[in-house]
Amino acid sequence: PFAERQDYLRAKYSIDVFGSNDQAITGEGGSKSTAAPDVVVLAVKPQVVGEVVRGIASSLLKTQPLVMSIVAGVAIKDFSRWIHQHDDTPGTPVPLVRLMPNTPALVGEGAAGMYADADVTEAQKKQAEYVVCNIAKEYFWVDNESGVDAVCAISGSGPAYFFLILEAMEKTGVEMGLSSDVAKRLAAQTALGAARMVLTSEDDVETLRRKVTSPNGTTHAAIQKMIAERVPEGVVSGVKACRERCTTLSEEFGKL
Repeated sequence: PFAERQDYLRAKYSIDVFGSNDQAITGEGGSKSTAAPDVVVLAVKPQVVGEVVRGIASSLLKTQPLVMSIVAGVAIKDFSRWIHQHDDTPGTPVPLVRLMPNTPALVGEGAAGMYADADVTEAQKKQAEYVVCNIAKEYFWVDNESGVDAVCAISGSGPAYFFLILEAMEKTGVEMGLSSDVAKRLAAQTALGAARMVLTSEDDVETLRRKVTSPNGTTHAAIQKMIAERVPEGVVSGVKACRERCTTLSEEFGKL
């Protein structure tokens, strides 16, 4: 970070801030009490991740921390390839976890999925869970790496799906005579309440929907129109398109 930003971070969070990624990984240049970290989180744009990982590879091999990546579409095999590209001791393990969080983590309402490679120990899984529990209320391990793409399609990109629906509801509320603020708040609280019901009810989602949809009532009219307009199919297609893009990105990064 810029020097001014470094000073701000030090003052606000009482932490060591380093001038380079290598220093942050090795702990060199920090306070006397600073040691090499047990966990390194990779949170960079996909377009530069290969360059970043190659640049810190020697430090990662030296300290062997648990590396957690939140970069969508980048497979563990590619991280491993970049780390060991110029490694004189290719057997040196650098444990890797792919983490897929989402933006509601910013308000303490996140959801996340994780996948660990074979070098990650049970103790390191606990470390990863400690990191994630601070940003996600719901988090799960997936059994295979392709499961991370499914997590991305459901929860990683999921907030945008709901924003799109809320955007449409707010716009329609304004057209019906509500103020923008009132329409937004009514739609958002309705979404929040519906989500809470899903998480706390013994009923499945379909049953909850049917319970609130009285035959020939107002909700029934809305749902029938949405079904006729193929809204459910559009959601399914969108979610699948997200997963397919994850797969395509992985193939692209595999060539870097």
